[in-house]
Amino acid sequence: MYNQKSTMTVRYEINPPKVSDDGQDARNVLFERINMIGSVCNGIHLTDCVLGIPRVSPFEIAKKIRESNKDMKITCSLRVRDRNLSELKKIVEESIGTVDGILVLMGDKSDKSSNKEELIPSQVVKALNEDGFGKKTELFLSIPSNPNFAKIQKKIDANPTGFFTQVVHSKDQIEKISNQLGSNDFKIIPCLLLPSHKNLKSAEFLKIDWSDYKENIVGFINEIHGITDDILITSPNDFKRAYETISKLAI
Repeated sequence: MYNQKSTMTVRYEINPPKVSDDGQDARNVLFERINMIGSVCNGIHLTDCVLGIPRVSPFEIAKKIRESNKDMKITCSLRVRDRNLSELKKIVEESIGTVDGILVLMGDKSDKSSNKEELIPSQVVKALNEDGFGKKTELFLSIPSNPNFAKIQKKIDANPTGFFTQVVHSKDQIEKISNQLGSNDFKIIPCLLLPSHKNLKSAEFLKIDWSDYKENIVGFINEIHGITDDILITSPNDFKRAYETISKLAI
């Protein structure tokens, strides 16, 4: 069980059920996993329609988690694609008091995606801040694991609470990001894909080289956490491995 006095934040990424699979059995499995992983970590991050496949709203799942767990740090992704600004503001407003933070991102194309001009995540965060939402909840943007800082200036100027990184695979990547952005009081939440045979296809798709830390994942997580005080662990196809690994962390 994690120690609430600890400053180490370990978040685990959960994908809500696909709308096509949404039923009591799928939800039972989901909440069993959330309860189980919640006994060894102190944060849950819920995604929003990964790969553009319609899924249950992460904010709906967050509400259920919050009913039974007041202390869990809950963050949700919020895709701006296929939505307008008033819709997004309503979602954010309704989430206050339930979620601790929101990762505003473009989102993958879906079947209903149009070719019309889409909102830009940094513009959305800027608009939310102008309306005072940034004082009520943490607003995050996503950045590459090897960012060109000149090219992400609009994200920096939007003044989010901080940044979730795309999947990292080296300490150097995090040191570079932290040195550049952490000194400006931005929170940095590195995303790490757990090395596992079941996650191999995901690693190949993302071009992740985990050879440097595959044999000592706990040590690598502790190293990363030593830089940022926060980490997001994703293990899309191997929940057992995630539970075992997080259980070994001194949270």
